[in-house]
Amino acid sequence: MSFWVYILRCADGSYYTGHTDDLERRVGQHQSGEFEGYTLSRLPVELLWSQDFPSRVEALEAEQRVKPWARARQEALTAADLEALRIVAMPQSQHDVPRPDPERTAHGDAGPRPQPVRAERERGTATVRSETQAPAQTPPPVIVLVRPQLGENIGKAARAMLNFGLVEMRLVAPRDGWPNPAAGPAASGADSVLEHAQVFDTLAEAIADCPNVYATTVRKRGVTKPVVTPEVAARAIHAGPGRTAILFGPERSGLETDDVAVAREIITVPINPEFGSLNLAQAVILVAYEWSKGVALSQPPEVDLPEPAPQEELDGMIAQLDGMLEEANFFFPPDRSPVTRRTLRTLLTKPAWSSQEVRTLRGVLSALAGAKRKKTLD
Repeated sequence: MSFWVYILRCADGSYYTGHTDDLERRVGQHQSGEFEGYTLSRLPVELLWSQDFPSRVEALEAEQRVKPWARARQEALTAADLEALRIVAMPQSQHDVPRPDPERTAHGDAGPRPQPVRAERERGTATVRSETQAPAQTPPPVIVLVRPQLGENIGKAARAMLNFGLVEMRLVAPRDGWPNPAAGPAASGADSVLEHAQVFDTLAEAIADCPNVYATTVRKRGVTKPVVTPEVAARAIHAGPGRTAILFGPERSGLETDDVAVAREIITVPINPEFGSLNLAQAVILVAYEWSKGVALSQPPEVDLPEPAPQEELDGMIAQLDGMLEEANFFFPPDRSPVTRRTLRTLLTKPAWSSQEVRTLRGVLSALAGAKRKKTLD
């Protein structure tokens, strides 16, 4: 089964990047207006570029790499740029690996077109293409929402999943049916998770391909199962072979005893015993976050701290403050003056002030001393 990353050119000249497991069907949905979202108000659209990947995870990662590239070159997407796009979409480790003719996937080329594929669950383990076939990797866990009630909560759970790199959601007998129009706005952009969500009539069908099943619950259900924290479960998921399903119950009552009975282990979050109520999205995000620690997600960029101010500048600021406090008769009684001054110096030297911070504070002191008068207009 193949998964595709694609770029559409919209009628207003903007670009839309997405991923799918059925390229022709998805493009047709965009072109006919069936696909709600960005492209709906920018029809007609045309397929500009596409690239196939062996797993949904790799396609999602490639989509995130391609999106900023496509935006930066909206005025320069030439045939040569399409080849560059293919390289950008590949994992870094594959950039020097010979690949099939990239023009095969360019829109309008005479090469073979992608064949329609039937949407079904991806079974087995995810693989990574490289110069030599890499060992199979443990796939990300599947999030299974059992009898979810509100579309908004399904959307929020999808948002929590995608925040931490999880993309496969399965729904068991959603109360209000599926698709649910309330889910999209609540997902806040995690549309790719919702559009690929699969619906099952029974829990047994939803987890049939998963040898590892965890049930999330904070209450004892009369079932004797090993109980672990999300952190422990995440380590086991990364270490063990096979697919893992993590079950979450309906918002009002949580998983039933029979639901918990099918699991191998129970995940319980250490929580305030006086208030042990988590909503669905909170529970999903706690589990997803612990799993994400074992994968390479983007981190906020580190910001270099400014160099500390020279001691001379710091002494000048302290002396300025000392003079103002002396004039205000702050050092009283006089015999306590050395201790008070020492305490102030310790306080003011703790933050490792930068030169800019020292100048700012001295400006404040000058204003308090009356050196800066309020400016008035003539």
